Amino acid sequence: MGLIELASSNSFWRGVDYYKSNKVISWKKNDEDTYSGTVKGSNGKQYDVYVDVEHPRKSKCSCPFAEDKRVICKHMLALYFTAKPEALEDYLTEMEEYERQLEEEEERRSIEHEQELMKKAKSMSKSDLIEELVLAWLRIEEIESSRYYYE
Repeated sequence: MGLIELASSNSFWRGVDYYKSNKVISWKKNDEDTYSGTVKGSNGKQYDVYVDVEHPRKSKCSCPFAEDKRVICKHMLALYFTAKPEALEDYLTEMEEYERQLEEEEERRSIEHEQELMKKAKSMSKSDLIEELVLAWLRIEEIESSRYYYE
């Protein structure tokens, strides 16, 4: 897993915010997969950050959240996105595609469910349909009245 996948959702989005807010004061590429830099924190302090893309758990930050721990913090992500902005764009594009696929799957299931209900309704007698309709209306009224009760 990479830096992004190992980070909490909160650290990820705060890292994006720090990147977009130019909180990375300075940085350098140490070698192909490591970067060092200084990132300004929310309290105005500056933190020393080391990011190892190949071995993310070796990444370090002097902030209270990550110091002496093997966690990914917002400062590490801000440095990473500053050094490799395409990594953020690629990840966001991947997430948008994933969400699009989920929406398509949800739509497909909804259509299938509707078709199954239509098939069932067409196989029922008129009196059975009326009975099911009345029961459905009663359930809807019950749900609506309980919603008002708890609001």
